[in-house]
Amino acid sequence: ASCHGTGGQGSSDGPPLVGVGSAAVDFQVGTGRMPAQQPGVQVPKKKVIYSQAEIDQLAAYIASLGAGPIIPTENQYNPAGADIARGGDLFRTNCTQCHNFTGEGGALTGGKSAPNLEGVSPKHIYEAMQTGPQNMPSFPDSTMPEQQKKDIIAYIQAVNGEKASSPGGLKLGGLGPVSEGLFGWIFGLGVLIAAAVWVAAHTAKAKKS
Repeated sequence: ASCHGTGGQGSSDGPPLVGVGSAAVDFQVGTGRMPAQQPGVQVPKKKVIYSQAEIDQLAAYIASLGAGPIIPTENQYNPAGADIARGGDLFRTNCTQCHNFTGEGGALTGGKSAPNLEGVSPKHIYEAMQTGPQNMPSFPDSTMPEQQKKDIIAYIQAVNGEKASSPGGLKLGGLGPVSEGLFGWIFGLGVLIAAAVWVAAHTAKAKKS
């Protein structure tokens, strides 16, 4: 209330909450982003201070103020049986500009950043796509159907899970093809230079002998 007003109408310290829906509350409070400790260009993820029961009660109250995206059921966000390949295509089309090719995140303009998606629960990923927290655009079902969201979640889990593999053999931090290609180019160039120096040194020794 100190930031958003007693009726969720908003104030100079916080935006209105009327119409944001229960999903937005579950995401923001359930990931520790809210309540915010201090104002800033972006509210970071931190330790969650409320129990799930308390979050559910808060979400229900905010939902009563105006219609908005609701907390998804497990059937909506569970990626079991989803199409990982199609999820990868969707992720590269809609998400890599900010979150990188494997969801590692990265810097944005104005001191903001896209968070790392590794370890984020499927429910919170789904809610983020539904509600568009902070700098992220929203992807309602009219824009991105439920199954496509599941496919994206399945892809994120596949590339960040413990059993995730890399076709090249080394993940190199999952920095994406440009950064990893540059690393490979520099490493290869170093090997070639070392080989050239070795050949030149041995050729000089052979001539002296």
